Amino acid sequence: MVINNRRLSLSKAVRAGNFIFLTGQIPMLDGKPMTEGSIEEQTKNCIEHIRLTLLDCGCDLHNVVKSMIWLKDRTDFPGFNEVYGQYFTEMPPARSALVSDFLVDIKIEIECIAYISDGHKPSKINVD
Repeated sequence: MVINNRRLSLSKAVRAGNFIFLTGQIPMLDGKPMTEGSIEEQTKNCIEHIRLTLLDCGCDLHNVVKSMIWLKDRTDFPGFNEVYGQYFTEMPPARSALVSDFLVDIKIEIECIAYISDGHKPSKINVD
């Protein structure tokens, strides 16, 4: 993978058995980190790139069982959560979120794990 003309030693996704582990996705525009835009725009960008990576792996967002979210600023959580909820409407994946600094000037990074099996989807337990 190349970002800012630097080759990074990572894979976009790795399949291990029925699990697909995606590398953390940052908002990207024209092959460069998306340093502009609201948290909503950057979140949508990340999830759309995740969706495309999952399609390359033969699955989709419904297969995501776990996501990990890093935000640069805790006040961005409501905006992130609003967009995230538009993509994961039914039985959303388990999720962790924390505040962290980044190596590039972005607002968010999303990493996820998907599960695929011959026509079977994992069971998710919703706790209210």
